[in-house]
Amino acid sequence: MNKAEVLRRLLKEPGIIVAPGAHNAFTAKIIEQTGGFQAVYMTGSGITMSLIGQPDIGLLTMTEMVTQAKNLNMAVSLPIIADADTGYGNAINVRRTVQEYERAGIAAMHIEDQITPKKCGHFEGKQVISLNEMVGKIRAAVEARDSADSILIIARTDARAVLGLDEALRRAHAYLDAGAEAIFVEAPQSLEELEIVAKSIKAPLMVNMDEGTKTPLLTVRELEEMGYKIVIFPRSAPCAAAKTIQELMQVLKETGTTKGFVDRIVTWEGRNRITGLARYKEMEGKYLSI
Repeated sequence: MNKAEVLRRLLKEPGIIVAPGAHNAFTAKIIEQTGGFQAVYMTGSGITMSLIGQPDIGLLTMTEMVTQAKNLNMAVSLPIIADADTGYGNAINVRRTVQEYERAGIAAMHIEDQITPKKCGHFEGKQVISLNEMVGKIRAAVEARDSADSILIIARTDARAVLGLDEALRRAHAYLDAGAEAIFVEAPQSLEELEIVAKSIKAPLMVNMDEGTKTPLLTVRELEEMGYKIVIFPRSAPCAAAKTIQELMQVLKETGTTKGFVDRIVTWEGRNRITGLARYKEMEGKYLSI
């Protein structure tokens, strides 16, 4: 069973799929080794911050994102749900994007109905393409796959912030009719809106829990009870890491040493456990001592 098949099986089983966001392979391994998570979310925003230190305004290319998708997928055994932005162009570009993500081993990908270049789903000033253009993109994505059981196509709509919740729901249903297998309505602005989305769409729903944004933070259990099937935490890990690094640099600047911060740093042994050094030592003994 490949990872897409694993994810499809999880979607049919009871319970919500919790997919913490990873901005690199090291973080993906930590998520997997923590245990209890069914998937990893490849965060476009986190990867943009990590790779080029810039905001999430559509600066990365499809090739850069596919490279990171491959790295994350090879690092863990969990299914990867990946951000694919707008599909990096029109419907023809979307076809190639799906094929490249599929070759990278990604279990699911979401494409959104923003214009190109896009913006973070919680930034002001977003714009969306027409419903008909996005329907064409979804159809192209579905038909580009090797088979109907391969990579899962998730349709994201950013219409709530631009055209209102009713239009976002109208688009969600149109995207399902076009062949999308799950829906991601980005940036509901209240508990009531989260509930309306969950009640209005009879398909697997993905929801974004992003700290400090317009969408209220709920627990996994609360979201599951509403009817959501996948919950992602895209920027929690990269932003927690950033906060810790800021604090570490302040301590180093003020004291000239990291001694006072050691209890907040992964140990030498801990780092080696995360990266699986012991396994490579075993391979050295097997292959290099002949």
